[in-house]
Amino acid sequence: MHPRFPLPRSSYAQKLSLVAAIPLILAVAAIAVLVIVQSRALADREIAALERRLIEAKKDELRNYVTQARNGFYFIYGNAAPDDEVAKQQVAQILSAMIYGDEGFFFIYDYDGTNLVSPRQTEMINRNWSDLTDSEGVPVVDEYVRLAREGSGYVQHLWPKPSTGKEARMITFVLGFQDWQWAVGTGVFIDDVIASVAAARADVEARVRQTMLYILGITLAALLLVFVSGMMINIRERRLADAKLKTLTQRVFDAQEEERGRVARELHDGISQILVGVRYALDTARRKLEQGKTDAGAPLTEGIAHLGTAIAEVRRISRDLRPGALDDLGLGPAIKALTEDFAERTGMRADFKTVVFRNRLDEDAKIALFRIAQEALTNIERHSGATEISVDLRGHKKGATLRISDNGVGIDQAQRGATGLGLRNMQERIEQLDGTLRILSSRGSGGGTVIEATVPLTHLLPPDTVTTKAKKVSA
Repeated sequence: MHPRFPLPRSSYAQKLSLVAAIPLILAVAAIAVLVIVQSRALADREIAALERRLIEAKKDELRNYVTQARNGFYFIYGNAAPDDEVAKQQVAQILSAMIYGDEGFFFIYDYDGTNLVSPRQTEMINRNWSDLTDSEGVPVVDEYVRLAREGSGYVQHLWPKPSTGKEARMITFVLGFQDWQWAVGTGVFIDDVIASVAAARADVEARVRQTMLYILGITLAALLLVFVSGMMINIRERRLADAKLKTLTQRVFDAQEEERGRVARELHDGISQILVGVRYALDTARRKLEQGKTDAGAPLTEGIAHLGTAIAEVRRISRDLRPGALDDLGLGPAIKALTEDFAERTGMRADFKTVVFRNRLDEDAKIALFRIAQEALTNIERHSGATEISVDLRGHKKGATLRISDNGVGIDQAQRGATGLGLRNMQERIEQLDGTLRILSSRGSGGGTVIEATVPLTHLLPPDTVTTKAKKVSA
């Protein structure tokens, strides 16, 4: 594919519609095939039954014709001898005159296959037709003779219609006159039966097509509904995503501004004041030197002390922004240093416990737990009124847990709902790792607050990976 014409990527709505549409299409296709097969099978049975009924009606009609004809000349046949040519002539004349409808007639063949009577096709009379077959290979006259020898019977075959000369399907009933060795019979063309069956089949096909159109219409309606639902869900999800993105963006901006404000306050209230003191001490030492006084060493010593304090403050601010111990020594030492610095700065009693991690947490988990510890200690310093804190960090079979508790005044229900920016930041950091954050507190009960953050086992690195990373660092 040319790079200027990349393949289109599926959207969320398209994927959702596809996932919903494929099973629907397969189910509808299976139902359609089942309906068509069952409908055709039922229709074939009904058409076969209709054809049998119509054929049986034709057969009954033929039997009645032959019975009536036989009753007309039976008194002649019954009283005649086998070689009574006069009686045979009389019966032949009677049957020659018995024509009915547009195509109906009686015929006589002797058992040798010679035609004796054929009033509508006189060119066949007095000729032997024992080898006559229709276009389907049915030996028509031989079948007449066979049935006559057996007594009577029906045969279905093709025969030229007297009116058109073209072959058409007909049913013939043959009765045997054993004394004279005659095959006497008549037949009817079943064009009307074939037309009725064809009409029934056409009706079935029309109903099947109509059913398919109904199924297709229902399928299209269902697919349209799936598509519209997918689009609505996509629009809704996109709106929610846009709203969340705007909220998240604003919170990022707020966090940036808050961090900038904190760093600005640290620089202004700490380092700036210290540097002002250094400048004052240096100015004092300069004036004394210009005046030739010998006590300029005292302000210089004071300025050097102030510079040491400024350097320590810069290091503290740098450590707060990104502690070097977190990258060099791991999470345990970094949180231990954070706790000790907190205790030294606030005067609270701090107890830190940990299980040796061997730096097995991945980078995302280390940063998240360290920032949660930072945020928790900041909240304790600002709001808790506590005198003691306890920090516990350990790994277990489900992952790793950081637990920070204090003996302060606790958090009320509104704050526990993570309405504050700090608590929201903690919750979001741990959610990004698929972990859990629990806040246990009772406002005013003196029980303090417990913040417990757990990251899952998926964020613990295999021992081989940790060993390899350690070798790379040492190298």
